[in-house]
Amino acid sequence: MSLCAYSDSSSESDTEYDENSTNGISLGDGGSTSPLKVDSARRSRGDSANSSGGESRGTRGRGRRTNTVSPTKPESATNRVFIWDLDETIIIFHSLLTGSYATKYQKDTQSVVQLGFKMEEMVFNLADTHFFFNDIEECDQVHIDDVSSDDNGQDLSNYNFAADGFQTSAASTAGSGGSLCLASGVRGGVDWMRKLAFRYRKIKETYNNYRNSVGGLLGASKRDDWLQLRAEIEAVTDNWLTLANKCLALINSRTNCVNVLVTTTQLVPALAKILLFGLGGVFPIDNIYSATKIGKASCFERIVARFGRDCTYVVIGDGQDEEAAAKALNFPFWRITSHNEIAALYNALDMDFL
Repeated sequence: MSLCAYSDSSSESDTEYDENSTNGISLGDGGSTSPLKVDSARRSRGDSANSSGGESRGTRGRGRRTNTVSPTKPESATNRVFIWDLDETIIIFHSLLTGSYATKYQKDTQSVVQLGFKMEEMVFNLADTHFFFNDIEECDQVHIDDVSSDDNGQDLSNYNFAADGFQTSAASTAGSGGSLCLASGVRGGVDWMRKLAFRYRKIKETYNNYRNSVGGLLGASKRDDWLQLRAEIEAVTDNWLTLANKCLALINSRTNCVNVLVTTTQLVPALAKILLFGLGGVFPIDNIYSATKIGKASCFERIVARFGRDCTYVVIGDGQDEEAAAKALNFPFWRITSHNEIAALYNALDMDFL
């Protein structure tokens, strides 16, 4: 059965769709849209006391240029690409921090918000400690390989990142009122760009080494706190992530399908978030894109250039930004705003409708 058959108006007697839901596949129909959502890693740690205000760490970073490194030939082994949003689609995070999840599902607001704050702090701690976020917050990239052309391949086994002068150069630039990362298309100093590329290469290595063993990255003392926090969030969100993971795992089990993530969170905090929510095994780092700089529509276009126009693309999310981008490219869009809609998605996948 074709994707088009699963529009908002379709119904099948052997599926478990909620008859009042609009979550079915739709090709740019004129139906209702989801509330606009902004991924929570845009929030500053300094703004944690006020979940609704202020400029955040996640939105301040501006990369210096767009270096599209998609392969010149599409990846031909794939014929169906599922493009996922992160917050409030796969994981519940931003709505924990704002208290909106607690309000919607009649949970204790104070305890739910505290869980969100604990996870937020853990995300930024991991990003700072292992992913150089303090160094490169203002040099955000869309994709992990966007500055790889500036990497000379130097062995980093004994490289001292703390003493290579990158931070000093950054502080001097910021102190003089300049910008760490120049506008798109303007090339900076070769030495500085090489050091930036080294950091992104090291991030990629760390992610790949620990994507299936996050506890080893955190260490024994933090590992227990992380596992406890994960369990508490999963309990208070009524197994939201478990339901989403079933869909992701089913797609991953198909040899001709792939999961790709496009998030409005900055790339480095997004990687930390993915690891801490146990999604590293589902999303190879090459399949993760940040739309902070260029927007979701441009990210989708990069993904099409990578996998080819012969593929079928399905966008899964809760927000207006990914829905509008899907509509512009005539991609089917599956809306996720409740547990029932995740269950319906799994049902459609399990019966090979998607």
